[in-house]
Amino acid sequence: MVEVKMPHEGHEKHLCYLENIGYIQEHFEEYKNLVRDGKYVCVTCGRVAANPENLCSAEKL
Repeated sequence: MVEVKMPHEGHEKHLCYLENIGYIQEHFEEYKNLVRDGKYVCVTCGRVAANPENLCSAEKL
């Protein structure tokens, strides 16, 4: 198995990474829980999440 190098610590929890690995298509209901009542926006990709730890560069809305 190929080792995937993450760009920074905690990236495996970020919405951009989850999108890249197809998580949304396989676990859509769980994904909706991550974005429901979004309070933070990623200044890099524009995704919105309820918790800042799910974004690379979170800024409070």
